[in-house]
Parts: sequence; C-alpha cells; structure tokens
Amino acid sequence: MSMIHAEVPDVLLQQAQVLVQRGWANNVQELVTESLRRYIESHQEALTEQFIHDDIAWGLNGDD
Repeated sequence: MSMIHAEVPDVLLQQAQVLVQRGWANNVQELVTESLRRYIESHQEALTEQFIHDDIAWGLNGDD
C-alpha cells in the first residue's frame, strides 16, 4: 500500500475523528481511503466522458 501526505482543515479532521469514535470506521486512514474510493467511483463516468471529448477535440483539431 502506498502512502500519501495531505493537509486538511482542522474541522474536517475533527469530523473524521468523531466518525471513527462513533464506529463508522476503524481509524482515520480507513475513513480517508473509503472516502477517496467513493469519490473516484462517483466521478469515474464524468472523467471518462471528459477524456473522450478531449481526445475527439484533439483528433479533429490537432490542438494539444
């Protein structure tokens, strides 16, 4: 597993810690990992569509 370093607002970290204390996740790392996974899954279609549009524009116009 890879490691990342991120700065988050204090309020956001406090909210994450409350969720852990209430049993929604085992620890903040698990909460962040699951949150990132859900964010990526929910935006995957939009990202794929944007890549397709970018490829088409590049193919038609040759612009980088």
